[in-house]
Amino acid sequence: MLPMHRLEGLAKLTGAERYLDDEPIPGCLWGMTVRSPVSRGRITAVKFDPAIDWSSFIVVDHRDIPGPNETYLIENDQPVLAAGCVRHVHEPVVLIAHEDRRLLRRAVAGVKVEVDPEPPVLDYRVPPRAEQVQRGSDNTIKSLRIAKGDVERALASAARVIEGEYQTGAQEHIYIEPNAMAAWVEGDVVVVRGSMQCPYYVLNALKHALGRDERRVRVIQAPTGGGFGGKEDYPSTLAMHAALLSLKAGGRPVKIVYDRDEDMAATTKRHPSRVRHTTGVDADGRLTAMKIDVLLDGGAYVTLSPVVLSRGIIHACGPYFCPNVLVEGRVVLSNSVPYGAFRGFGAPQTQFACERHMDRVAGAIGMDPVAFRKLNLLRDGQTTATGQTIGGISGGTDRVALLDRALKLGAWEERREEAAAFNLTHPYLRRGVGVSCVWHGAGFTGNGEVYLDSKVQVAGLADGRIEVRAASTEMGQGTSTVFAQIAAAAAGYDAGEIVVATPDTAVVPNSGPTVASRTVMVVGRLIEKACGELKQKLGTRGSGLGVGGLNGDSLRRAIVEWHARNPGREPAATATFEPPPGVKFDDERYVGDAYATYAWGACVAHVEVDLRTCAARVLDFASVQDIGRVINPVLAKGQVQGGVVQAIGWALLEECRFRDGAMVNNQLTNYIIPTADDVPPIEVEFVEVPYAHGGGGAKGVGELPMDGPAPAVLNAIADAMGREVGADPMTIPMTPERLMTLVEAAEGAHGV
Repeated sequence: MLPMHRLEGLAKLTGAERYLDDEPIPGCLWGMTVRSPVSRGRITAVKFDPAIDWSSFIVVDHRDIPGPNETYLIENDQPVLAAGCVRHVHEPVVLIAHEDRRLLRRAVAGVKVEVDPEPPVLDYRVPPRAEQVQRGSDNTIKSLRIAKGDVERALASAARVIEGEYQTGAQEHIYIEPNAMAAWVEGDVVVVRGSMQCPYYVLNALKHALGRDERRVRVIQAPTGGGFGGKEDYPSTLAMHAALLSLKAGGRPVKIVYDRDEDMAATTKRHPSRVRHTTGVDADGRLTAMKIDVLLDGGAYVTLSPVVLSRGIIHACGPYFCPNVLVEGRVVLSNSVPYGAFRGFGAPQTQFACERHMDRVAGAIGMDPVAFRKLNLLRDGQTTATGQTIGGISGGTDRVALLDRALKLGAWEERREEAAAFNLTHPYLRRGVGVSCVWHGAGFTGNGEVYLDSKVQVAGLADGRIEVRAASTEMGQGTSTVFAQIAAAAAGYDAGEIVVATPDTAVVPNSGPTVASRTVMVVGRLIEKACGELKQKLGTRGSGLGVGGLNGDSLRRAIVEWHARNPGREPAATATFEPPPGVKFDDERYVGDAYATYAWGACVAHVEVDLRTCAARVLDFASVQDIGRVINPVLAKGQVQGGVVQAIGWALLEECRFRDGAMVNNQLTNYIIPTADDVPPIEVEFVEVPYAHGGGGAKGVGELPMDGPAPAVLNAIADAMGREVGADPMTIPMTPERLMTLVEAAEGAHGV
């Protein structure tokens, strides 16, 4: 498979790409949202400034919703617009539209939502008082459990037992383009177009709230400036808001484009977490017991929290073998914005805890952290916490060899020696190195891919080209380019002869959401199958090129001839997902094959800490990953490097600060993300072990790069500070203020 440049790359590079905010829509109104001023309470009144002439504005509240006032997702507990009560600051209450954006802003400021406050939950880690309970008996959204062996007996007989508690904060997505959506009515069809990851999620939400079937709703993806999970579920809310305003405006187009501060304040974020580990090892340093308690903050509504928790607990033990495991997880309600999907989907939180803990276990038993990992990494034939036997399609590369390759790429031994010498001579800078080993299940968990029943269609166009029709979105990660490569290889075409259709629910089948490291692996494989079906349907035979012994030239001729014989029709073929053979998972007991296959990674970080300011910076970083066959090396490397940068931000800089449930640093002036000055040299290598059931032999790449950097960086900080200072970082983001507190506590404990 030949590499190619990104299809949309030049348009983005030159600024020619037109995002929704750039597109003029004739007759368009602007829409904005009036939001709750408090974190919890009963709405007593909504008052409109009498000095404003409201007759020129379109005003929508919950009474204008034709169907159920519910956001269709997992539990449908989140209202489209608040009615009697609110559960978080910035919860939408009223929608307003006007053709003049300046007057619209003034009108929104002229609406006052009065709320009788009720006691909110502002710290998910504290058990709620009776008056704070808003769900069940204790605000639990979801609880899950994984058990293997007898963990209590194994802990009782362990040579050593080591405990630790690890915490991670919320993280804002900071996609380049804020959320944006437009809606209008064509005949009897509500059309929505905007920035999104999952067109069919939006379609289902619109059908539900508007009381319409799929024939009367259409969803089209606009060019999307990044998602990272933040445009998985939230665009459904924005689409419903735009559609409601358009319907009340008699079908006129309405566009809602969030400002950056509104986007940061009101949309979903990464789930904060607290993870407790109790680990037993034998006299040789082998893991004998892992008891893990996972607690996530779900925010005010369920959104995707149950499945985030699911992936989190499945990955909580890391890529290690342990015969006795108990992982118990809960996600609980708090009165903050709902937390939702974010790159890694729960696995970064639990793997941060695991990898930081593995270093601390190794230190407690006097063992080198690399040697400890090599001793305990999963080997083929061993089982995971869910009892899945690793090997065959679920295996991949030799995980010890993968770690060795990362250590070589990151110059582990040389960096350790250099850091030790440097620290002896420099008056206030300290250097250290850290390592992490991670894994990530590719595709939906358990039977999720079966439930999705994803479909892809390919069609022959009149000029002989092939069009790929899938709902998978291009949001900067290269979906369109890779789909063109996969289809071209399957059909025996040049990639320039492949057309990738814009995701439009009136045109493309439901290939599932663009999430879960599944796009190339699952949907790419369906493209290959559909190309094969198209060849068989046309009955061509060639000279052994391409899939099924067919030649691209003969296929092209057959397509052109078909159109000549069948005016107004097109040759097309559809492929539907079928699970790989032998993959079975019990969704009730959490036993079996959690994922058909896994991607594997190892990271090495080299950091420097300034003892004067307690600021840490990453000097260089190395990442080696097994993602199956690498379809496009440039795009894959970019995914890894981007994930490393995003994870460094999560580890060191990006702190969401809240007051009374509201994010107070919702501007890029005080929510700090990595700049070019913060990004170290990032070395990336791939170990290619093709996956037989993935498109082009690929597994997932989008999320794995987020899993390993944060613990590697914190392990490096601990290495830099541990010997002399004794600081033991166990929380991220490890901001200078937080590290200074640790240093001062360590100095106090040592009587300094």
